[in-house]
Amino acid sequence: MRKISSDAKSEFNTGFSVNANDVGSRFLNKKGKANIETKGVGFFAKISWYHSLLELSLSKFFLFIFFFFILINVFFGALYFLIGVENINVSPELSLVEQFVDAFFFSCQTFTTVGYGTLNPMNVPANLIASIEALIGWLSLAVSTSLLYGKFAQPAAYLKFSTNALIAPYKEGRALMLRVAPYKNTSLINAETKVSLALTIEEDGKIVNKFYELPLEYSSVNSLSLCWTIVHPITEESPLHNFSKIDFENIKGEVIVFIKAFDDMFSGDVVTRTSYVFREIIYGAKFLPMFFRSKEGKKTVLDLSKLNHFTTAALKD
Repeated sequence: MRKISSDAKSEFNTGFSVNANDVGSRFLNKKGKANIETKGVGFFAKISWYHSLLELSLSKFFLFIFFFFILINVFFGALYFLIGVENINVSPELSLVEQFVDAFFFSCQTFTTVGYGTLNPMNVPANLIASIEALIGWLSLAVSTSLLYGKFAQPAAYLKFSTNALIAPYKEGRALMLRVAPYKNTSLINAETKVSLALTIEEDGKIVNKFYELPLEYSSVNSLSLCWTIVHPITEESPLHNFSKIDFENIKGEVIVFIKAFDDMFSGDVVTRTSYVFREIIYGAKFLPMFFRSKEGKKTVLDLSKLNHFTTAALKD
């Protein structure tokens, strides 16, 4: 395996294992989540339903609420149907399908505590089921309202990373580059980034993971309104010094990116992260411009569709 520059300082407080045989194919997935599967506890014990539901997109969240509403009312509608629909003031002379439909809509009215008055429980069993359902409906409304508020009030970075990182020409040499840009109408200031490199190398006859903090051209920007090209100059002190295209194809490595910025709307910090394994790093390329002046000359246009646009570029030896 390639020898790493002796000037490159390894760091050990990354939170990841140094034993290469203990970890999977990568440390973080593209969304920045730790590539970890938890075992040793039950399925429901290891899942935070609150966090899981908050992470859903709005479309999936509303679909979840819709199907939950349908299923819970099918369940209670079946209970009313089983005890006899005459107990909720539905005529037993109707067809079975019509009886179940009436029971289902009575359940919907009870669950939402609407109660139009045309149907109502007539005895103790029906009143007991209706009371339990009303309680569940009240609790469900409170939970869904808090989740919906949480989805809108939860601070998020709303940053997109380029799909690939590049080894690109830089001054008289080369540099590792990746690009990030905001994609919503947020205002992020005082953005800071930290980039680390994880390499699987041989040390004292053992295959281990070594972690290196990569010095950057700029580790912070005052305002993150346009795209930000994060640059690590590959100098003689860099652990990537003298890495060739073949090295990036054959060596197992991962570039881990962490960004923190201040969102002045929420008056708090937001964070995001991602990673690039070596097969996602394009050797000998440079990013193409992704912002330009508008036709009227009054605004700067940021074209997010060009976030990952690059062209080949010759590297100096």
